[in-house]
Formats: sequence, C-alpha cells, structure tokens
Amino acid sequence: MSDIVVLGSANMDLVVRQPRLPEPGETMFGSSFATVPGGKGLNQAIAAARVGGSVAFLGAVGGDAFGRELRETLAAAGVDTDGIALVERPTGTAHISVLDGGENAIVVVPDANGVELPLDDVQCDAIRSARYLVVQFERPLPLVAEAVAFARSVGVTTVVTPAPVLPLPEDFLDAVDILVPNAGEARELAGIDDETDAARALSKRAGMVVMTRGARGALVARGGEIVESVEPYAVTPVDTTGAGDTFTGVLVARLAAGEAEASALRAAAVAAAIATTRAGASTSMPTWDEVAPLV
Repeated sequence: MSDIVVLGSANMDLVVRQPRLPEPGETMFGSSFATVPGGKGLNQAIAAARVGGSVAFLGAVGGDAFGRELRETLAAAGVDTDGIALVERPTGTAHISVLDGGENAIVVVPDANGVELPLDDVQCDAIRSARYLVVQFERPLPLVAEAVAFARSVGVTTVVTPAPVLPLPEDFLDAVDILVPNAGEARELAGIDDETDAARALSKRAGMVVMTRGARGALVARGGEIVESVEPYAVTPVDTTGAGDTFTGVLVARLAAGEAEASALRAAAVAAAIATTRAGASTSMPTWDEVAPLV
C-alpha cells in the first residue's frame, strides 16, 4: 500500500497562452493551445511521486479519451490508480488562460469530479494503510469531509488544500493536521483581510498552517503564532499553473520520506519555483534529482 493517498480531482487542462484577459465581448488571438493532464488532485499526486513519494490516487473520470489519458499519465508517474472510479459523466476539464507575464486565470468544469460517491472499501483500505491523506475541494465536499474524518479516526495525517474556498462544516478544520492555503485562500477562509492574521487565526483550529505566498515564499503558523518563514527560490516565471500543487505534493512526499519539517518546506519551495519556469501543470513538476541540489 502507499504512504500517501491523494483524494482529489483529475481534469484535462485546456491551456491557451494569450497576452491578457479579454474584455467582455472582445475576441482576441492567442499564441498557442495545449491539452495537459491536470486537476489539483492529479497534480499533487504526480508532484509527490516525482520526488520519491509512494502515492495512490482516489478520483473519478469518464469513459472518454481524456479519462484514459489521465489514468495513463498517473500510472506513468508511478501513482497507484486502482482507486479511480469510472462514472457516466465526462471527464472534468479546466480552461486555463496563461498570460504573457506567467499568471493564469482558470475556469473548471467538474463533470466526473462532481459526482457524489461515498468512500468504498478499496478507498477506505488505501487510506487506512497510508500515513498521509491529501485532499482539496474540487471533489464534493461531503466526500472530502468523510475522507478527512475517516483518516483522522485511523491515525492518518490529514493535509488539506482549501481550494476553491467553500463554506465548511463547523468542525472540519479541527480534523486538519496540515492546512496549505495560498494567501488569498487564507484570507477568504478566515474572513480576515490581513494574510498574516488569517494564517494565525486558522492555526488556532488546524494543527499547522503553511500559507504559500508565491514569489514571497511561505509562512508557517501553529497555535495562533507565526513560527517560521520559508524563503522563496528566485526564478523568472513562465507559467504559474500548478505551482501550489507542486508545493503541497513535494512537502508531503518529503515529510513521508522522514525529512525534517524545515528541509521539507525548503524542498517544496524550490520545486514549486522550478515548476513555474515550465509550461503546464503536471508537465512542469520536477524530479527529486532536479530539486535536491538546490535545497
């Protein structure tokens, strides 16, 4: 069985490079188009596997060409795909505009990812046998909450990327061991305008908050206090799609490998930075051989 189980979304990313976002009613030319396997869950699973993690993925795809390609992509990265459900909806898609400065705008159509399925015996066994469960909010929230509660009940460390931000059950954050929001997600989730205060507030509920801040690195909070600042690794970004997922996947993989927290955080920051220098999400994620010399 795998050390890390990722329950999450698998999408086919439909990526257009363009100079800027169009105004309402405007037609403009893009410079390129590509289809790239993605989805926060798939991205995090592949990021963890590429730096040496033992990973299983629990997701849902349709019986279409996109679904087959996503399964093959995960398997090729060394991710266990036995927990992927085949459903009667199309495979999910993400429509991504990558701007010339490297930033992106994304519209997700969940389709198969949005099908509400309870945890089955195969998925429960995978979680029970793991050391870490990693989730995001691109699958139905009741399923995510069920998985987190089950993992906590059997002693598995729970890792949550709260994206997209949703209204949460009252006790949800209390069952989260590691919360990994970006600064905007932290502010929205906490209902606090200042990102540092938001991280502090969230850490009074979750065990640890690792708030990513892009080119400004990351902050770590515990028990209502900022306890660590993670310095960024300086690069010139080409495409920031998937950088946050790379950070989370690498962080969990290196923790599972027995690395100290500070070292795992540094590896995550370096890997995320490397990912921004390449186009695409899953296609941009580095291997451990690329990350290790820079940590």
